[in-house]
Amino acid sequence: MGPMELPKHPLDLLPMDLPQGEPWGYAFAQSLLRAPWAWRALRPTPGILDLIRLDLEALHLELSRRREDFPLGALGERPPHPAEEGALKALLSRDPEALVATLKAHGPYPFALHRAFRFAGEEVRPLPHPRLPREDELVGYEAQLRALRENARRFLSGKPAPHTLLYGARGTGKSTAAKGLLHLPGARMVEVEPKELARLEGLLERLALLPHRFFLFLDDLSLDPEDEAFRHLKALLEGSLEGPPENVLLLATSNRRHLVRRLGENPLPGADPGAWDELQDTLALSERFGLVLTFPPFDKALFLKAVAHHLGRSLTPEEEAAALRFALQRGFSGRVARQFAQSLP
Repeated sequence: MGPMELPKHPLDLLPMDLPQGEPWGYAFAQSLLRAPWAWRALRPTPGILDLIRLDLEALHLELSRRREDFPLGALGERPPHPAEEGALKALLSRDPEALVATLKAHGPYPFALHRAFRFAGEEVRPLPHPRLPREDELVGYEAQLRALRENARRFLSGKPAPHTLLYGARGTGKSTAAKGLLHLPGARMVEVEPKELARLEGLLERLALLPHRFFLFLDDLSLDPEDEAFRHLKALLEGSLEGPPENVLLLATSNRRHLVRRLGENPLPGADPGAWDELQDTLALSERFGLVLTFPPFDKALFLKAVAHHLGRSLTPEEEAAALRFALQRGFSGRVARQFAQSLP
């Protein structure tokens, strides 16, 4: 049997995120989803099937011993995930083909059990309980949200959809709008820090093997044309050999001035041709997103409307005056409107 981590004592089960039901079985099922051959099982060869069969036989015996030595009632509270049920059924029947079918349908861990992830340090970390905004969180950007969701639904349905850039002033809700897509059925999201763009190749290779569709979320882009990360993003958007697979859609947010921060003033006539090349590269970056949605700053009326929305009621004249004073040093934005609403008793 391959090097597979298995719980040996009841105390080993306590840190695990187990579903309702007999805990040893589901703990072993999760081990199968993490098995060293799990990714190879997505394209199984006869040898891989033989390895899985050997592991299933050995784990079946181990499971019987655990259940006999440490009989336990349910430890978890959530319902089991279909991937856990499929892996457990394959284990109990010692059926390698059934386990391969489960892995093909749901993917290996962590993708089998979660919908939100963060990519950092060449590692994908699941976010079991992502903090999602309310679906009605944003006010004043109905047209942008409609276009964003329509494009996302098109992508999730398996149709071609353009990569998306949300840009505008800080605090206008770009990140909130992007994260809100996780409310859509079947949506999965991998958040990638810009500094990790140079390490995306391995991640994209793995995502391409999975049956799910993923939003690759790049928040608060601020890239320098001389930076290696800039070149990687440019290559991704231009459809190079490193480009994203068809089940991955890039979803980026940025302050537009931030995105083109290297622009400064236009190069003077007769300047080094390299300066013009750099300018064109920087300007063209945003144009390589097929869908570009602008989130302009709030005016006073929209700011007060957002405050009332967060409070769930209309404002008194005194509260309106206080809200405007609150925004005097902070600016008019959805974020500031929410902060003021939260500050009221």
